[in-house]
Amino acid sequence: MKADIGLIGLAVMGQNLVLNMNDHGFKVAVHNRSRGKTDDFLKGPAKDTPITGAYSLKELVDSLQSPRVVMLMVKAGDVVDSYIDQLTPLLSAGDIIIDGGNSLYTDSNRRTVALAEKNILYVGSGVSGGEEGARHGPSIMPGGNKDAWKTVQPILQAISAKVDGEPCCQWVGENGAGHYVKMVHNGIEYGDMQIICEAYQLLSEGLGLSADEIQGVFAEWNKGVLDSYLIEITTNILGFKDADGAPLIDKILDTAGQKGTGKWTGINALDLGAPLTLIAESVFARCVSAQKEERVNAAKILPQSTTSFSGDKQAMIKAIGDAVYAAKIVSYAQGFGLMRAAEKEYGWKLNYGGIALMWRGGCIIRSQFLNDIKQAYDANPELDNLLLADYFKDAIATADQGWREAVILGVQLAVPTPAFSSALAYYDSYRSARLPANLLQAQRDYFGAHTYERLDKPRGEFFHTDWTGTGGKMASTTYNA
Repeated sequence: MKADIGLIGLAVMGQNLVLNMNDHGFKVAVHNRSRGKTDDFLKGPAKDTPITGAYSLKELVDSLQSPRVVMLMVKAGDVVDSYIDQLTPLLSAGDIIIDGGNSLYTDSNRRTVALAEKNILYVGSGVSGGEEGARHGPSIMPGGNKDAWKTVQPILQAISAKVDGEPCCQWVGENGAGHYVKMVHNGIEYGDMQIICEAYQLLSEGLGLSADEIQGVFAEWNKGVLDSYLIEITTNILGFKDADGAPLIDKILDTAGQKGTGKWTGINALDLGAPLTLIAESVFARCVSAQKEERVNAAKILPQSTTSFSGDKQAMIKAIGDAVYAAKIVSYAQGFGLMRAAEKEYGWKLNYGGIALMWRGGCIIRSQFLNDIKQAYDANPELDNLLLADYFKDAIATADQGWREAVILGVQLAVPTPAFSSALAYYDSYRSARLPANLLQAQRDYFGAHTYERLDKPRGEFFHTDWTGTGGKMASTTYNA
């Protein structure tokens, strides 16, 4: 009996997806560049299962039923292209290649088109949930050539997470849309993690709470509107003790790594002119954290705050919780706003409620909060900004005062809150009918004759002023970068 799907790449994610597929009744053939890794998997986790090994790509392809489906779980970039180049001559018209890695969406755009010219169907699919999700049900975000969907849908939806019986896997859109949505997911993940870290630092350094006390705060938060996977694991982390009985969190070096998806999200936001301030600040916060030696030296040279908190700790804990919730709303509003800008730019048709549904289970940012986002888009699929939905408008109004108090606390105690602060600045900017960009445009026209529009004239009419009396009437070309 031939296999339903072949999978290349037996690192932990690949192995767990294979075992997940096997659990759901699909026959899987596997291949890894290293023969030893294939043998170890077949003799270990896959022992006594119908999973079969292939020691060449030809052997793998020959072991599959038609149309043949090959899933790549390998490092993004050149490695994916290399495998595609090797597989293409072995495949036939209508066969399917799924890229389940963290590929850049522009690579998926290119691969969809290039493979379609060879009658091969390409699916670029984001997979989120880490090792546990891959094994027991991840969030899966497929895009690419839709002709492949009817073939891969039964497999991908079967192995995905389920919430209220609904699979956390739906077709996202053409070309690189699947990997794009996964990229934005990861950007929001950066934001969620930074928000949580800022709350932790305010509670620890600002209020002087111990790791055990902060664990209690997060455990309480996880019972309400902040109920989420990241709050849950933060609670567990804060309670974890080292061999000597001390909290392990207090011994971990404060430098954060990153794999690039948050950076990609920020770069794309700049390209599209979409305000993604909180996520961008979250990426930069990791960059600052990496400057450990420089920061240690600066701490010895630059003056330190001597202010300490002397107010009502319980009231401030509530205010910090409000800040977490409000900033989280802004983060998602900006992330969904970026996807809306991408939809217009790239000609996709994205289902925002469906995306929220896919993120409710399996993935790293899964939370109860996503139900509210789905309901907002179900009520108004053309919603300009999540902040305008009744639920989120009321939620931020309720959290507003506490949010501001938390930011003020950070300023007073010199505890950095780049995510809280940038989210608040965006919120205040977005709800301002008038911003100081009128002065900015006057400056641009003064030094570069870049022109400006007037309040008392129709939009689209541009004017130039000779501010000095010596500049003349010639204006610069008007353009938007």
